[in-house]
Order: sequence, then C-alpha cells, then structure tokens
Amino acid sequence: MTSELTFTVRTYECDSYGHVNNAVYLQYLEYARWKYLKDIGFDYEGARKAGYGTYVARIEIDYKQPALTDDTLTITSRPVKKGAVSGTIRQIIMRGTDTIAQANVTWAFVDSSGRPVRIPPEFDVPGLFPE
Repeated sequence: MTSELTFTVRTYECDSYGHVNNAVYLQYLEYARWKYLKDIGFDYEGARKAGYGTYVARIEIDYKQPALTDDTLTITSRPVKKGAVSGTIRQIIMRGTDTIAQANVTWAFVDSSGRPVRIPPEFDVPGLFPE
C-alpha cells in the first residue's frame, strides 16, 4: 500500500537561503508516516493505550533538490521491509516530477519500557507488509 500526503511549504519552514531547513524534512516525514498508518488502518491510539508504541530507530535521507516557500510537495510512503518487531518505510518527497528527497525510515514496535517486542496480531495489519 502506498499513502500520499500533499501540502504547501510555509515561509517559517525555510532557512536564510530560502530553502526548507533540513530538520523540517523530519517533521514532514513524520506527519506523512502518521497519515500512512492511519490510511492502512493501524490503530495507533489503541496500541498506545495497550502499552505499545512505534519508535523510529533509523532515518536515512538523501537530499536531491531544495524545496522553497509555496512549493507544493507530495510525500509517498510505502513499506519496503517487515520483520516480527520492526520494518522500513520508504518515503519520497516530490515537487511535480522532481524528487526533492527520499528517505528510508526504520521503525520498531516497543513495549511500555521501550524494548522491542513482537507486534501483537491485532496491530500487525496487512498494510505494514511490502507488496
């Protein structure tokens, strides 16, 4: 499953060069992952209430081109790897047909103490698996 999020770059997200600040990309990617989880039917709030969470373990970002104020960007998110306790989501940020950045985000399912645990069946939804 692929999820898409489209939005417009705001002035306060840009640095003194007029480009989106590198740290802001992490916020973009996080919001797009939240939408992805919602789109696949993952019960994030239910997992949290049951004492679980999903933690980001690693993010690899390749910046290709700068994004600028008022650019319309689209982020696609899709799973590329899935294990018993973790997985990887590939996220690509586009402006039209131009790739702005791409990232591989490795996540882990954790218990209330922050230790990785197997995903219980009720939270191991099909959308977490690569197609």
